Amino acid sequence: MRYLLLAIGLWGAFSHAQCPVWTPARQSVEMAALEKQLRQWDDAYYRQGAGLVTDERYDALQSRLQNWQRCFHPDSDLRQPQLSTNGKILHPIAHVGVKKLRDKQDVADWMENRRDLWVQPKIDGVAVTLVYQDGRLQQAISRGDGLRGEDWTEKARRIPAIPQSIPFREGQAVFQGELYLMMNGHRQAQHGGKNARSKVAGALMAKQHTDVLGNLGLFIWAWPDGPPTLAQRLTGIRDAGFTDISPWTRPVQDAGAVQKWRKRWYETPLPFVTDGVVVHSAPGLQGRQWMPDLGNWAVAWKYPPPQVSSEVREVIFTIGRSGKISVVLDLEPVQLDDKRVSRVSIGSLDRWREKDIVPGDQVSISLAGQGIPRLDEVSWRVAERHYPHPPDRRQYTMLSCFQPVEGCKAQFLSRLEWLGGKQALNFTGIGRRSWQRLIQAGSLDHLFSWMALSEERLQAAIGVNRHVAHLFWQQFQLSHRQPFKRWVRALGVPIPESALGTLTDDSWEPLLTRTTEQWQQLPGVGKKLARQISLFLNHPDVLKLIAGLRESVNGSSPSVPGGISGHRVDN
Repeated sequence: MRYLLLAIGLWGAFSHAQCPVWTPARQSVEMAALEKQLRQWDDAYYRQGAGLVTDERYDALQSRLQNWQRCFHPDSDLRQPQLSTNGKILHPIAHVGVKKLRDKQDVADWMENRRDLWVQPKIDGVAVTLVYQDGRLQQAISRGDGLRGEDWTEKARRIPAIPQSIPFREGQAVFQGELYLMMNGHRQAQHGGKNARSKVAGALMAKQHTDVLGNLGLFIWAWPDGPPTLAQRLTGIRDAGFTDISPWTRPVQDAGAVQKWRKRWYETPLPFVTDGVVVHSAPGLQGRQWMPDLGNWAVAWKYPPPQVSSEVREVIFTIGRSGKISVVLDLEPVQLDDKRVSRVSIGSLDRWREKDIVPGDQVSISLAGQGIPRLDEVSWRVAERHYPHPPDRRQYTMLSCFQPVEGCKAQFLSRLEWLGGKQALNFTGIGRRSWQRLIQAGSLDHLFSWMALSEERLQAAIGVNRHVAHLFWQQFQLSHRQPFKRWVRALGVPIPESALGTLTDDSWEPLLTRTTEQWQQLPGVGKKLARQISLFLNHPDVLKLIAGLRESVNGSSPSVPGGISGHRVDN
């Protein structure tokens, strides 16, 4: 069951992971804590049939502990799930498992030079061996470690989907398949896993009879010593009284066909939960020769997980143009659907403190609307916790940091990004990195000093060729032709769009003479916001910036008269 999931690219993940820089004492503490938690989950899952944690979270943390073992104890055996010791029934034919492939190209490489291939949905259930002797059900055995499993025969007698007898009256017949929770029109893309596997495992592990057994289906995916052709096996499985799997068994010639069926089964209604597809070829070995993890005749291509885990490398505090402090987690890069995710925003300082996240913690992320990564939960916290020191939010407001002075570069950069964005002056090709380089080169003294830069200065500071520097310079020179309202946005005046759209002012003078009461008459402007607008427009630093813009429009030097204090101000 869970053992099959753990083979998903563990070495590939490790090769990109960094070993933590820990003292021997901390190594022992961190590894012992995670090992203890995994043992508790193993005990609940394998002995009690209770899934206390998602498979994705379990697999990620299992992989993480193995990575630590490779880092700190490379000669030790890698930790594996603690399977139930009750599994003492020997499988007449071993479960080989399937190798998981990453993408379409991997599938294409595997299919090359193979013939007579077929694809089936990868049912998200619990694997079982059924042994029939002279036509009657003799044993039902859990997968266990692939060689030995638990005796589920008594439970199998209560599952209608398992025939108690089959029309093969001589000798032994062995089938391998998946017990699954029967669903009605389940769309994997919309509904997800529904925790179906855990419900099946719980019913089979429970000491008492449960009604869930009556709602289990059976998908036979292997008849090790059955007929030689696929068509004969499909007919024999149906004639034996098992569920007909022909609708879910499709011949394929290339990876494109596999992708088509994978997409179709992911999006359309099915009678079971799935987590991918399995591509099969003929085994080429007699059943007695099968061994766990050594079968190369079937591979799985799983669906993109709705949620993935990653380690927090750094907690970053960002300061927006209005002085608001936000928290961003820098992550070990992970693939989520078609996106490579290395950062996720978690919002305010208060939310960060509530979530209690430090570097080294493991977090689960998913994609929200429009494909934006979001934090779902903290899946594991390191035992030794070192908290970064956030900025003092009392020192940053909408009226702080109009210059890149000490402690102001982050907010000043945010102001420049806003100024050059589509909503304001709409500079093409000039983004965060260009502004950062101008700041680092000492080329900017205040919010609008870029207007005075020469082409040569731009080329040297940003590190672009002469042609690109000319394009940047040209945009700067033409910026004064922008409509007045775009300059209001560029300055960062906190006027909402609903109010700005009704203004007929086309110069700074009428804007500066409006009273708080007059601002309050505009749509979307309440009493509090009206005071904020008046406070902003009458602040000394803002007035100096506006004075500089007036001079620039009149053809004078765009430098700000008297300079700007640029200091951070308290509320």
